[in-house]
Amino acid sequence: MNKASGRKKLKKKIQYYIPSFGWIPKYSTSSLGGDLLAGVTVASMLIPQSVSYASSLAKLSPVTGLFSASIPGIIYAFLGTSRHMNVAPEAALSLLLGQAVDDIRRDLDDPHNAEGDAVGLAVATTITIQIGLLSFMFGFLRLGFLDVILSRALLRGFIAAMAVIILIEQLIPMLGLVPLEHIVHPSTTVEKLLFLIENAFTKSNPTTTIISFVALGTLVAVRMFKGMFKQYWFIYRLPEVLLVVVVSTILSAEFHWDDKNVDILGSVKVITTGTFFQFPFRPSNMKYLHRTTSTAVVSAVVGYLDSMVAAKQAAARFGYSISPNRELVALGASNIGASLIPGTLPAFGSITRTRINGDVGGVTQMASLVCSAVVLLATFFLLPWLYYLPKCVLASIITLVVFSLLQETPHDLIYYWKMGAWMDLLLVTLTFVLSIVWNVEVGIVVSLIISLLLVVHRSSKTRMSILGRIPGTDRWKPINENPEAEEDVSGALIIRIRESLDFANAAQLKERLRRLELYGVDKSHPSEDPRRTQAAVLVFHMADMDHCDASACQIFYELIEEYRSRGVGIFITHLHAETLKNFERAGIVKLLGPDAFHENVANAVAKIRPNSW
Repeated sequence: MNKASGRKKLKKKIQYYIPSFGWIPKYSTSSLGGDLLAGVTVASMLIPQSVSYASSLAKLSPVTGLFSASIPGIIYAFLGTSRHMNVAPEAALSLLLGQAVDDIRRDLDDPHNAEGDAVGLAVATTITIQIGLLSFMFGFLRLGFLDVILSRALLRGFIAAMAVIILIEQLIPMLGLVPLEHIVHPSTTVEKLLFLIENAFTKSNPTTTIISFVALGTLVAVRMFKGMFKQYWFIYRLPEVLLVVVVSTILSAEFHWDDKNVDILGSVKVITTGTFFQFPFRPSNMKYLHRTTSTAVVSAVVGYLDSMVAAKQAAARFGYSISPNRELVALGASNIGASLIPGTLPAFGSITRTRINGDVGGVTQMASLVCSAVVLLATFFLLPWLYYLPKCVLASIITLVVFSLLQETPHDLIYYWKMGAWMDLLLVTLTFVLSIVWNVEVGIVVSLIISLLLVVHRSSKTRMSILGRIPGTDRWKPINENPEAEEDVSGALIIRIRESLDFANAAQLKERLRRLELYGVDKSHPSEDPRRTQAAVLVFHMADMDHCDASACQIFYELIEEYRSRGVGIFITHLHAETLKNFERAGIVKLLGPDAFHENVANAVAKIRPNSW
């Protein structure tokens, strides 16, 4: 019986840490239709998107984008806790990687030769393996709470900045200005914007420009058409991106657009290096480790935040729970596995793809397995058919993503303004401006530091309130919440500490008490004259204090010593047994004596003011 029980517990633990061991044996054929349709639908959108991200944003071979859209999805399907999230390359992170690749390529004499391509693959692999290891380590160390403590305003500012940067980057190939860009070499976003302003109307390629904006207009029109008639499933599921790619490729081949200086995709090798798989920790990769670590850290944090939004939305919509820590492990393992193929881009969850996955009928991660299988088939058999695909069409596809990235920004800005959330507005603005003017990493790192400092600042303020007696009773309530409560014990200040004490919030305990003692609960500036006289007796109500760590006990001991040196009486009430033990170990009980500890405030007040009742 014990062995059977042990095996059952072990089985449950395995299913907990590897969710696929739970859903695969129970998989129902009734779910297969929805999963198949969802997988094919997402793949039809993902194939042209991933080719675009790799070639236009990451400045790598298109095949690296396709592998990024398939390999991580397979690994995540077995380890992820979300039933609907699709893991593949994202526009923002592909751009971050592309900027890192460009920076390192500029160190070469000729950044567009074969050596430059090898460097790009090495840099991409180094960034992806670091992202995988960081995400895995964050999950192993149970840092899944990162999405809770980091401000949503930070993510909104980052996404808005990335949208603007992507738009500026993609307007260059859409206008046929890539050859001129290789001569001028604008590096920063501001320089590229000035480059566009200077050359857009004088040196652009008319044919490329027409193709680009007709493709973009078609994508927007079809998407609007789908929105108007989304009640019809056959219209809602139209793969507009795939349709534009197929039609533009056929037209390009038929009318020989490449003879009119329109840049086309050309032949693409499926195996980008000598072997299909390569160990990522090769010396040729590791020499770029230090230069790419900051990009990897930023990408890991932002990718996780975006993934958690997608996963939580799907979980809330379909009524199941996810584990942030296991999600980090799954995302980390997905990127570690993908890095075995040289040049693979970082892969994380997408809000749009996850929503479509659920809308079309996806029920389990079988949809991701189907999607990955379709993408792999396209990688090995479809690429030769895209030889004549104009690269400016890929830029138009990415430009369409900009609209999705900016979709929620106006709503959030209006919301922050309406709520008077000036700090959130500052974070959005700071992240956006620094990312545009300086670079994305500086913008996100500065905002991350500010966001974390705000969390620390708020958590370091001990929550306390002054208590007063409700007339005619022995009940004591906060005077700022109960106007009828009265402070009727002359010279006594009764304080309720409304949370546990630790090294973080106890550090400011002395200052917070001083302000309450001299100014009360109302807001005041330190330069103002005190509104209250110093207390002769302090009574601490500690019912809400479940725990007091060693550092907090030490600080509280020093605080009591200071008050006693001033002749102030100290009483402690409603103390939990566990906290009392810590006070005994810290010497606080010995310092105050047993008469200072009472069951409730009424008993302590009776000690201060005999016969008051």
